[in-house]
Amino acid sequence: MSRSLEEQTQALAGVFQAAELVQQIAHRGQCAPSTFETCIRSLFITDPPDTLSVYGELRDLREGLAVLCGLLKKQDGQQDVEILRYALNLVHLEARLRKRPDMMEIIGSRIDQARHTADHFGYNHVNLINNLASIYTDTISTFRLRIQVTGDPNQLQVPENAARIRALLLAGIRSAVLWRQLGGRRWHLVFFRKRVIEVAQRLSEQANQAVFH
Repeated sequence: MSRSLEEQTQALAGVFQAAELVQQIAHRGQCAPSTFETCIRSLFITDPPDTLSVYGELRDLREGLAVLCGLLKKQDGQQDVEILRYALNLVHLEARLRKRPDMMEIIGSRIDQARHTADHFGYNHVNLINNLASIYTDTISTFRLRIQVTGDPNQLQVPENAARIRALLLAGIRSAVLWRQLGGRRWHLVFFRKRVIEVAQRLSEQANQAVFH
C-alpha cells in the first residue's frame, strides 16, 4: 500500500471529521470535545514531521475515518448527504483559496497571532474559537461559493455554535490544503474510490484498536 495514499486518507479523514462535527453542532448543539479539539489543534501544526502529527494519534481521527469510509460506501440518509456536501464544498473552497495566495497569507498570519491564545487557554476556549471564526468570516466567507449549513434553527442561532461551526470549517479547509499537498485530487474520489475505502477501513480498525488497548 502506498504511503502517500495512506497519508492522503488521513488528511481526507480530517476534512470529513470537521464536516461531521459541523453537522452534529448544527443539529444538536454539541459534539465530542476531544474530537473538536483535534480539529482546532490541526490549524496550529504547521511544520509536522508527518501527516498524522497534524492530528495527534490515529485514534484522534477515528470519527473522521469511520464517516469517510461509510459515506464513500453509501449515503443512507439526509444527515449523511449533509456531511458529504460539507466535505466536498471544503475541497472546492480549498481550490478557490489556492488561487488567492494573498488570502492564504492573511489566514496564516492571523492563525499565527491566535497561537498565543491557544497556548494560554487551550483549543476549546471561547476566545480562541471566536478568533478563528472571525478569520473564516473575513476571508473564506467572502467567496461566492459559500457553505450553507443546515440544521436546527434554534441551535444555529446560538452565537457560540455559529462560531464553533466557522472554526471547524476553517479546520476542514486546512485538512483539504494538506490533502492536496499530499497529492490528493477530487477525481481520486471517483476513480480510486475503492482503494480509498480500503485504506480508510484499515486505518479505522487500527484507530479503534488504539482506543481499546
